[in-house]
Amino acid sequence: MNEITACPSCNKQNRVPSAASGKPTCGACRVPLPWIVDATDASFDATVATTVPVLVDLWAPWCGPCRMATPLVEDLARQRAGHLKVVKVNVDDSPQIAARYQVQGIPTLLLLKDGPLAARQTGALPAHALTEWLDADAPAAA
Repeated sequence: MNEITACPSCNKQNRVPSAASGKPTCGACRVPLPWIVDATDASFDATVATTVPVLVDLWAPWCGPCRMATPLVEDLARQRAGHLKVVKVNVDDSPQIAARYQVQGIPTLLLLKDGPLAARQTGALPAHALTEWLDADAPAAA
């Protein structure tokens, strides 16, 4: 499955794959693209298999704090293009992933590094706190 993403540099529309061995770059100007994709129970393992840290956003459409956290998480993906992949999982549609990680509240953010869980955050955070939390295990320049 592919997502369509506008290049932050030249604004060209690019297809960004949910799963890939490399990092997505703009086809026109070669700038790293934000990597924000959706995953389901069936596609999750393939989607998170990558060399960059993966920030998994477990959310639901009816959740107010989830709606507050979404733009902050997506901003992080744009700021760290080429260094971070964001995978969004709707827990209503994909309960097996929520069960695997024993999610008891949403939004829950999981940081996966080379596969295993490196950090977890439950609840919405303000932008500066979210950045500090992420920097503790996946610095921006990593």
